[in-house]
Amino acid sequence: MNKIQSAKAWGYAASNLLGMILIGLNKLLLVGSGLLVFSEFVIIPILMGIINAYFLRNLYTLKTRKLIGISCINGMIAIVLSYIFLKEGTICLIIVSPLLFCFIFLGILMGRGMFHRDNDTLNVSIISLLLLIFVADSVSMHHYENMVSDKIVINAPVTEVWKHVVAYKRIKAPEKFWLFKIGMPSPVESTADGYYLGAKRKCIFSNGYVFDEKIVTYDKDKNLTFDITHQPRDPEIMGHIDILRGQFLLKDNGNNTTTLVGNSWYKLYVFPAWYYDIWAQSITRNVHMRVMEHIKQLSEEK
Repeated sequence: MNKIQSAKAWGYAASNLLGMILIGLNKLLLVGSGLLVFSEFVIIPILMGIINAYFLRNLYTLKTRKLIGISCINGMIAIVLSYIFLKEGTICLIIVSPLLFCFIFLGILMGRGMFHRDNDTLNVSIISLLLLIFVADSVSMHHYENMVSDKIVINAPVTEVWKHVVAYKRIKAPEKFWLFKIGMPSPVESTADGYYLGAKRKCIFSNGYVFDEKIVTYDKDKNLTFDITHQPRDPEIMGHIDILRGQFLLKDNGNNTTTLVGNSWYKLYVFPAWYYDIWAQSITRNVHMRVMEHIKQLSEEK
């Protein structure tokens, strides 16, 4: 093993060891909360990149393209370790990977600048500041809720659409959303104990996942609102988000068509919210559209 390969290997080993230690410390600080916070996906990867850069500090001939490759390899090692030891699901790791790669690369760039200056005081100050942010973030309160709304026009009267809103037959259409195609649970059927306020409802997803629901607003041909009373937990998305409430609103357009609006309220347990909410909104919209396009098909059948 030559000098460059040795430096890379030590960098991968040391940075991932640090990452696992800090994640373990974070679990202790957040024990019982179920949260995955900003520090785990931003501060820890930056620190990993800085450690990686430390072992490359004498190899300033490495170009940015090479550093990008090193960042990606280091990120892949971290993902494999997370899959093995943290039991994270494949889809969850796909979602987190862009964040991980970007901030490891940022850490390597920061480290290259830090160690090139050879200023120990500055280096210790930067690393100490990052560790302070890590601890402060881990012990801080985290809360984020949002609502997503989508609509579709159906060529059928509201009375016909309403028949398929409370409960609908099994969806047989092929998946369109790429995450659904690779294994993320998608809605396939909805059942209800009855058509009345307080009735229990079930939304059945692929792989047998079931969301138990209770109808809290039953305004025939206008408004169906239901609270989620129980939802599955698994290594994928369902462990990091709670769906709180769902709603269908129907509007008679006066020309024998109906505007169907689907609303969902959810709570995230993963941060930074600015990143993960992009995914949450996309997934929620695709759940909406899969269900509402199915309702449209059923309502428009002659």
